[in-house]
Amino acid sequence: MNPSLPTISIASARRLLLGAQGLLADPGCPASPAALQKLIEQMGFVQLDSINVVERAHHLTLASRLDAYRHEDFTRLLECERSLFEHWTHDASAIPTKWFAHWQPRFARARERVRHNRWWQRLIGERPDEVLDQVRRRIVREGPLRSQDFEYDRRGLPPGWWGWKPQKAALEFLWITGELMITRRENFQKVYDLTERVLPAHHALAHPTEAEHIEWACRTAFERLVIATPKEVADFWHAITPAQAKQWCEEAVRAGHLTPVLIQSSNGTEQRPSLALADWERRLRQLPDPPERMRLLCPFDPVLRDRVRLARLFGFEYRFEAFVPEAKRQYGYYVLPILEGDRLVGRVDPKFQRGKSVLAIRRVYWEPQVRVTQARCRKLEEAARRLARVIGAERIEWPVT
Repeated sequence: MNPSLPTISIASARRLLLGAQGLLADPGCPASPAALQKLIEQMGFVQLDSINVVERAHHLTLASRLDAYRHEDFTRLLECERSLFEHWTHDASAIPTKWFAHWQPRFARARERVRHNRWWQRLIGERPDEVLDQVRRRIVREGPLRSQDFEYDRRGLPPGWWGWKPQKAALEFLWITGELMITRRENFQKVYDLTERVLPAHHALAHPTEAEHIEWACRTAFERLVIATPKEVADFWHAITPAQAKQWCEEAVRAGHLTPVLIQSSNGTEQRPSLALADWERRLRQLPDPPERMRLLCPFDPVLRDRVRLARLFGFEYRFEAFVPEAKRQYGYYVLPILEGDRLVGRVDPKFQRGKSVLAIRRVYWEPQVRVTQARCRKLEEAARRLARVIGAERIEWPVT
């Protein structure tokens, strides 16, 4: 470790990440479709998830940044204007369509990988090309279709999502390899159509070279992280290998685009080698102060995604417990961390009781070092009211103390 390297404080590192991910901007600013598109481009993508205990993940993530966020604006961008498309990063996400060409290498890798996947081979059966052709022909002839539009005798198959029928396995293969796109969702079920019909101006664009693709993946990741290691850069899009990211970073340091730095950790004693954009100090000076309000963050918020980074920068240990047996959960099924300013100060365990139009806050957990004042409780109540407006709850219930 070189002690002469610039040292970035933990508070500065937090602010740089929060600023890059849209959590320092004024949440009361106008939330037009254009502003929403700009926000998603700033973040890079917004993750989609099927769990709906409170609200869909993308709505929670975007509403935590824009008070006036409207569900229909997101749908307009994704399903009408097509300035977003749905595909994979580290998980299912809505991604700015201007980067669609950089999913072509991913499509090509998926063709080889899925074809040799034993689970997929078992689902699609002994004649995969016949099933693929059948599904393809129907969509060409009939237009957008869902999995349930394909009849299949499910007797003997396990229940649930992963007991896919052959046609579902074919639809997912054709989607993940780029031949189909998701044109819309109905009750969160995918509706598939030909890519040339969904994205006519993008499906035939020239594929980037390997060098262009690596340059794009690393450059855009750094713009949205500011400080990162090569592995963190590779993990951002899940589009390149850590070795490719490492080589690009080394070249970027030599060219003066990146600078080696040391990052303090939340315990104040360790210093971690990392890389930062060369103009990180200018970016830091230009950042606004964090809003004093509290925000309830979606479990799939990009700031929370890297649990190691989260612990290092915020001193906050977080585990998504939806897939943990109930008896072993520490906090709850779908817990929302509480962001106050630039600190994570606690978490809430909520549930939207739709039949009664009630947002039930079942438990509130404050971090051990946090002093629970009346002012802090009022800010949490305001954050819950904002969440209730987003999801359409008429009333909030708090735990009995």
